[in-house]
Formats: sequence, structure tokens, C-alpha cells
Amino acid sequence: MTHSQRVKGKMIDHETRCIHYHTEVDRVAIKFKCCMTYYPCIECHRETADHPVARWEQKELKEVAILCGSCWKELTIEQYVYGKDHCPFCKAGFNSRCSRHYHHYFAMTPLT
Repeated sequence: MTHSQRVKGKMIDHETRCIHYHTEVDRVAIKFKCCMTYYPCIECHRETADHPVARWEQKELKEVAILCGSCWKELTIEQYVYGKDHCPFCKAGFNSRCSRHYHHYFAMTPLT
């Protein structure tokens, strides 16, 4: 499966950066609970999916739902949310400001 088949949305490169978020550290895709499909961001989902977003719940922290755009390994929600802003496998940096958008993806508190 190619990267573009694995991640839907408006990607601009092979590390899952999209037209909405494309800094050096914007390199994760999130599997949306509603469709079990990876998208780079909430905006990509809104613009290309034909259904509303369903958020992951607190009890689902162990679910594999994050894709590192650098090494393409999958992380659990817990590894991502509490992972010190980098991939536990390849150590590539993630955007620390993504935590401002967790409420779009995760229905859990506290997240940090």
C-alpha cells in the first residue's frame, strides 16, 4: 500500500504534511474513529469525508490511531499524547502545538 493510499486528505508530501499544516514537525496522521481512516488533520477530514467526526474516548488510549509520517510506524493514542512530542520509534519531532487541537480528535480530559 502506498502512502497516498494509506492516508486520505490533501497531503503535500510523503511525511503526511497537508495544505493546512506543513511545518517541518507536522508529520503525523490521525486515524479517525468514525471511519478508521488516516487523515493529516481535522480540516482534511472535513473537506474530503462525507460524515461527521467521531472522537476517541479516554478508555481508548491503547488504540493504535496515530501514524508517524517519518518512519510510517503506528502509535497508540497514549504514545502520541504523552510521548514528549516525538516518535518513540524513529525519534522524529512532532509539532508540540498539535495539543491545542486534541479536542477535535480526542474526547478525554486531561490530556496533558
